[in-house]
Amino acid sequence: MSVVPIRLFGDPVLLTKADPVVDFDAELRRLVDDLTETMLAAPGAGLAAPQLGVGLRVFTYNVDGEIGHLVNPDLTLSDEEQLGPEGCLSIPGLTFDCRRSLQVVAKGYNMYGEPVVIEGSDLLARCIQHETDHLDGVLFLDRLDTPTRKAAMKAIREADWSGLGGPPVLKVSPHPASPHLTNGFGL
Repeated sequence: MSVVPIRLFGDPVLLTKADPVVDFDAELRRLVDDLTETMLAAPGAGLAAPQLGVGLRVFTYNVDGEIGHLVNPDLTLSDEEQLGPEGCLSIPGLTFDCRRSLQVVAKGYNMYGEPVVIEGSDLLARCIQHETDHLDGVLFLDRLDTPTRKAAMKAIREADWSGLGGPPVLKVSPHPASPHLTNGFGL
């Protein structure tokens, strides 16, 4: 396990739909371990594989002391909604009110290929929806109302980590890269 650089806003991988996991092998288990360790070190409530530059449908979460992961998620969302603050490790230091479903039932698999069902509300539901969006190439910014999105984009342009004031620059977190991910996942 190791802490891996987190891709930041502006990196095209964050806007690319991830591929379904088909091999539930040792590389997938290492990816889940790296996602978990990186998420905890950040610290964050969730982290999706594309945020590490890996285009696979897997994410980890850490909500209310419950740490877990989900592979190839399929969500059923409630009609009831919540509006609350949301942030993203790929958009560090910024939070904005985002509308999400209040409850979610997420079906998928664990890293061994065994079926998993996660039911959650409030923060867990928000986290699962946020991370699944990452797997679809969607950022929470895309879900903000127009005035909030404009404010978010202004804040991003002004952020120290952002390269939006000039030519596009790929930014990553200061964490060292994981050699097995560099070789094993074509980074």
